[in-house]
Amino acid sequence: MTSDGLRLNDLAIPDSAVARAALDVATAYSSPALLNHSVRSYVWAATLAQQEQIDFDAELLYVAAALHDLGLVAVFDSHTVPFEEAGGHVAAVFAAGAGWSRDRRNRLIEIIVRHMWDEVDVAMDAEGHLLARATTIDISGRGTDLVPPGLRTEVLRAWPRLDLAEDFARCFAEQARRKPDSAAAGAVRAGIAERLRNNPLEGV
Repeated sequence: MTSDGLRLNDLAIPDSAVARAALDVATAYSSPALLNHSVRSYVWAATLAQQEQIDFDAELLYVAAALHDLGLVAVFDSHTVPFEEAGGHVAAVFAAGAGWSRDRRNRLIEIIVRHMWDEVDVAMDAEGHLLARATTIDISGRGTDLVPPGLRTEVLRAWPRLDLAEDFARCFAEQARRKPDSAAAGAVRAGIAERLRNNPLEGV
């Protein structure tokens, strides 16, 4: 199948017990807009992987995508470390309860922390590379053209953006206020609120 004809049912979406549990946790603690962003982030990542023939661990990436923004949620927000580090450790605690090895839990932390990097080398960390690019698509809109239009429409119908632009901008503004040296603060200074509002996905 060509990339132009790619559809949601062409993508591998994990349905393991751990993947379902991660989605349950994300659903319980995230706002509806943040939850949908997390699911879409996995879908965009899987799309990039299929189009560019990047091998990745689907369950690991799905759990990371589902839980990557938990550090923005009030009950998990840290006043001392960036939200991506806090979220990575919350996700690792979840994964420990799911029986994951220490090495696999550490990989989960790395992927979630690195999703805020400007660039992640695919040869070093395929899942981190994919999640960083996918969240960029969903938040700032950079790379949206890499997702086939039909798939965009299908995904946004299943997981609409709701009030993501306002919700996410508010969360990042709060992070910036308390953690001025964080990546979130840098994103605020770089105009993330405007990029959210102008994201082409907002009009789909």
